[in-house]
Amino acid sequence: RVGIGSFGVRGEALPAICSVSRLEIETAPSDGVGTRVEAAAGAVGAVGDAARRRGTTITDSSLFFNAPARLKFMRGARSEWRAIVDALTLVALARRDVRLTVRHDGAPALTLPPASSWRARVAALWGAATAEKMVEVDDVAGPIRVDGLVESPQDVGTGTRRIFLAVNGRAIRDPGLVRAAESAYRSTIPAGMRPTLLLAITLPGGDVDVNVHPAKAEVRFRDRWTVERAVEGAVRRALGTMDAAATIGNRSWWSERTDDAPAAVPLGVDSLRDTRRDAGPLFVEASAGNSATAVADPRPLPPDPSPVDVPPLTQWRRTYICFEHEQGMVLIDQHSAHERVLFERFMGVLERGESPAQRLLFPLTLHLGPAESEAFDANRELLERLGFEIEGFGGHTLIVRAVPMPHPRFDPERCLRDTLDALTGDRVASGAARHEKLAATVACKAAIKAGDALSLDEMRALFAALASTTLPAHDVHGRATIVRIGWDELERRFGRR
Repeated sequence: RVGIGSFGVRGEALPAICSVSRLEIETAPSDGVGTRVEAAAGAVGAVGDAARRRGTTITDSSLFFNAPARLKFMRGARSEWRAIVDALTLVALARRDVRLTVRHDGAPALTLPPASSWRARVAALWGAATAEKMVEVDDVAGPIRVDGLVESPQDVGTGTRRIFLAVNGRAIRDPGLVRAAESAYRSTIPAGMRPTLLLAITLPGGDVDVNVHPAKAEVRFRDRWTVERAVEGAVRRALGTMDAAATIGNRSWWSERTDDAPAAVPLGVDSLRDTRRDAGPLFVEASAGNSATAVADPRPLPPDPSPVDVPPLTQWRRTYICFEHEQGMVLIDQHSAHERVLFERFMGVLERGESPAQRLLFPLTLHLGPAESEAFDANRELLERLGFEIEGFGGHTLIVRAVPMPHPRFDPERCLRDTLDALTGDRVASGAARHEKLAATVACKAAIKAGDALSLDEMRALFAALASTTLPAHDVHGRATIVRIGWDELERRFGRR
């Protein structure tokens, strides 16, 4: 069995082009004397020597000069030029090691030197600012490697969307791979938003058939499911390790430590994941005698989690948790942060099948409308898995006997009503998408709100819990949870620069 890794030359391409245009080819295997061939309308004309450097130059002109019916359907010059630029962009992204120079109307239009990285090539094509904001992907799953750049969730929808896919160095179209990559953004961007994706997939040649499309623009995979899961996993991991860790910081916040003090732990997200145990509820449990929502048998507080290096924190406007960082001032939106924490916790509950319910001293009675009742019936099983114990009481009335208790301010009646209202008319299919939709909705409604005053211990717990999530930089709607204001910016505002 022989595997051919090179692309070769499409033998019919040049004769086909030549049959409807005037063509000139100069080629030389080394510097010095080469060969020039002139042809038109499919007939070879002059053939002779040409002094030139090593390489090949193909010049095509007078396209469709002998086919007026085809010429009539040519688009305008601008449209044809855009099509040429699009084609060259695909080549530039697929072959980042190649220099490309484009001239238009006698003037240089595009000059791309060989690029050492995806970011360098994107910077040359669309600007350094665009390249800098994108998230790098470089992941290996078995024999499949996925690398490239994808759009940061907070930037999705703010600029031009671009899609590029390559398999083993060949640019292709594949809606399935696009959907797989986009699925990694679930719970990070609003529904309907579409991110920029520039991805290259490398896998053994025997696992892909490139001969299923006349222009090689589509391929067939031996195991499509494995390839799509590799793409989704690569993008998801890239988004999870993006600069959120750097935003939270890497420095140690311990000013001093004694011999028996815990060692300082860097604030990088990965480090926090390694050191932090599951702490159960994010905040202390609510008192058992505090309104109808009090729990009958509150769980004991878990032991303190493993030490986490948390900086000095303060709360601004009962909305933002703030701290000083070596690169600037950092603000965490407490609602968005808690929403992200609860979403990942609820997703874990749905996947493991646990029911961390706490019984209410005084059951709640909910009177629903027909649409809300229908939404409850469609999502009842998942709500129960999240910790809600709910019984029908005739008609559209429900009795709630147990609820999850994510924090002492949790209002189960408001959470349930708002959740069912948000799910009214929902048409999300079953499976993972429905799990994520429900977990995201309940997390949004159950999270602490802007305006809630937090104690220092609550702020520290939220900080550590956020850092231990897989996507700490964004809430389930794609909004930023963390914003950093650099010292340079502050100094400019105060006229120090």
